[in-house]
Amino acid sequence: MSIRMLRTLIAVAEHGTFSAAAEAVFVTHAAVSQQMRALENQWQVQIFNRSKRTPEFTPLGLALLEKAIEVVRVYDELVPSVLGADALKDQFDLGVVPTTMTGLVPLATSMLKTKYKDLRIRLHPGLTTHLLNQVERNALHAALVTKPSMVSRGLVWTPIADEEMVLIASKDVEGDDARQILATHPFIRFSREAVVGAIIEGWLEDNDITVADTMELVSLEAISSMVMANLGVSIVPQPCVTAINSLPLRRIPLSDKPPKRQIGLVQRKGSTKMRVSEEITHALERAIDLGVFSPNTVAGTF
Repeated sequence: MSIRMLRTLIAVAEHGTFSAAAEAVFVTHAAVSQQMRALENQWQVQIFNRSKRTPEFTPLGLALLEKAIEVVRVYDELVPSVLGADALKDQFDLGVVPTTMTGLVPLATSMLKTKYKDLRIRLHPGLTTHLLNQVERNALHAALVTKPSMVSRGLVWTPIADEEMVLIASKDVEGDDARQILATHPFIRFSREAVVGAIIEGWLEDNDITVADTMELVSLEAISSMVMANLGVSIVPQPCVTAINSLPLRRIPLSDKPPKRQIGLVQRKGSTKMRVSEEITHALERAIDLGVFSPNTVAGTF
């Protein structure tokens, strides 16, 4: 069975005879007859009552015709549903690392909702490793994550932005030497279960810096609050989109060549949601260009 055969079957119903159907689908009368016989043999059913001069559909044939019309319609809409406007009228499950949820993700999502009112973005926070597994298992359509050391061959990686790591400290902490501050203040560590935490740990080891851990947290907001309370200092990524109401903390460069983390969008190869992923990528890039999450940038235009 092929779509071509189903189109011929529909043409017979629309034009009444094999001859008329042949003209409609640009084949010979014999070819139409052969295709219909082939369908009957494959399905092991009688589609036409051939006892009359003009073959008529049997009741079962009419039922199959109705399904054939539905199959051809779905086939014809297949590409538009993936690449066209229809692709932007459905739910999209997007995983996001928590560090992107205070500026980049809400600003980009707001832009998308303004432009595509029927697109439903459902956010799923999580750490990079977990989100990558979710995408591979088809539990998520895509995820905005920190680039790991290796990306599975079955996934497509689209870079979005690089974020430098900085030392954050309360306003009470004096000095601009990151090494000196790290040596003399308690250290609030970014969870080493996160890729960001591993990047920070690697930088500390490479530079032979020993810190006095006081706690290990996974939330950027929690770390910032602890630093604000003067309970220690920390190393975190400098957000590519900052929130207008961010805590008043000191942000001190680590070195002339600070470590960076790359955030990007990951999805499965051959995903049927490529059209939506492209629009999400554009929204993220637009949000980064604006750089600030504020009332003036929310729902900004593209």
